[in-house]
Amino acid sequence: MNVIKTEIPGVLIFEPKVFNDERGFFMESFNQKVFEEAVGRKIEFVQDNHSKSTKGVLRGLHYQVEPYAQGKLVRCIAGEVFDVAVDIRKDSETFGKWVGVNISSENKRQLWIPEGFAHGFLVLSEEAEFVYKTSNYYSGEHERGIIWNDPDINITWGIDSPILSLKDKIHKGLVK
Repeated sequence: MNVIKTEIPGVLIFEPKVFNDERGFFMESFNQKVFEEAVGRKIEFVQDNHSKSTKGVLRGLHYQVEPYAQGKLVRCIAGEVFDVAVDIRKDSETFGKWVGVNISSENKRQLWIPEGFAHGFLVLSEEAEFVYKTSNYYSGEHERGIIWNDPDINITWGIDSPILSLKDKIHKGLVK
């Protein structure tokens, strides 16, 4: 597993070693020991989620507040998405900054988004299946969001009119 640091400390890209032959491919998609060595602490994943979306769908920006803050290890098992993490830790030097990574069934990359970050993704392919592990359970009471096109964050999504859920349309901007 190749671990790549991003511009924001703590947000990591995981690139698995893929073994291809005439039968197809094999890869280790997750290894707890390698993962914990890369992030520098013990992480216990408690929930796996799976979504399917069509081109132009933007899900996010989502996060949960304490005591249900979530770290997420995300990947795309069919199609391609542009995946974004936004630092919302008020005491962080990178507060309000974002990092975006294309992840796909072809490149097999995964993105680790620690607690204290908002997360969202835009579907680039005709369809995409997105799966992720979370370090805490879903809690509607602790769920929060930031509007996808917040001018203070200024994410370069590459789309003007994404397909959004009603909930994602009404999020407010990041309070600085």
